[in-house]
Amino acid sequence: MRAIWKGAVSFGLVSVPVKLYAATESHDVSFRQVHAKDGGRIRYQRVCSLDGEEVPYADIAKGYETEDGEMVVLDDDDLSALPSASSREIAVEKFVPSDQIDPLLFEKSYYLEPEKTGAKPYALLRQALRDADRMAVVTVAIRNRTSIAVLRVRETENGDVIVLQTMMWPDEVRTPDFSVDVDDLGEIKDSEVKMAQMLVETLAGDFDASDFSDDYAEAVEAVVKAKIEGGEVQRTETTTKGSGEVVDLLAALQRSVQAAKKSRGEDVDDSATDGDGADAADGADWADGSGEAEPAPRKRAATKKTATAKKTTSTKKAATKKTAAKKSPAKKTTTRKTAAKAS
Repeated sequence: MRAIWKGAVSFGLVSVPVKLYAATESHDVSFRQVHAKDGGRIRYQRVCSLDGEEVPYADIAKGYETEDGEMVVLDDDDLSALPSASSREIAVEKFVPSDQIDPLLFEKSYYLEPEKTGAKPYALLRQALRDADRMAVVTVAIRNRTSIAVLRVRETENGDVIVLQTMMWPDEVRTPDFSVDVDDLGEIKDSEVKMAQMLVETLAGDFDASDFSDDYAEAVEAVVKAKIEGGEVQRTETTTKGSGEVVDLLAALQRSVQAAKKSRGEDVDDSATDGDGADAADGADWADGSGEAEPAPRKRAATKKTATAKKTTSTKKAATKKTAAKKSPAKKTTTRKTAAKAS
């Protein structure tokens, strides 16, 4: 894991220097949009809705749309005048009972690791939170904007760790526009209540996340694996027309960096070579000016890809040759990434 933010937790006169790590990662299956005929990726251009012309990134500004549909364009001077916060402090405002905070408010989760000089006050804060069975409500600067969050203690395989969970503002939680009136549903009979209670008792148990699995992701991986083993892989030409040359060059450079890191035995995030810039989105929340950001999680299919590529049975070779024979020999081909790894 790589720290994505450094600062200090302050409660009273006690300061705890800490590092922040993203506590979660997404393993959702995602797909690229491609041309069904040849597997080529679909690209999008930034086009102005008024004149229909493609707009260079340098000419794109921020706009605020009003309720009546008018657009107010904000420039750098306007944005620099807005209130901002760049504090490196996680300030404890109060300690509240855990059951007073609606889980619906929770947004992102981060682990707090103490610096060497903060080990003792970190242990002190952890013990205080655990003994009081309370959460610490804190304020913290994210993307130069103050947000509210909570600190709580979480048990892990490596011991108890303080977790910071950012929270939504109250006006960001929607109120349902419907009501459930029990009177309109009819009278609930005692026998029905007893039967419902019996069902609850029958299904009662302790929660263990390992009891559940992502059947959809596993099924997609199985389908992709079967297609690879059967030689059903689209091989597309590399285009250098228009803006594609820049994208391909960037991807090549990224792959070169990844290969160099692998040769040195460093951990490598294969998803960073996708070139879409989305892999560092989470780390951008806590950008500290040093360029350090939490790398995006690897997709599940990445581990499957390596294992599949190593299989060289005669059946697979025959299937691959059969497929290759159907393709035009005049085309130069490059290997595409597995669809399950795409986004």
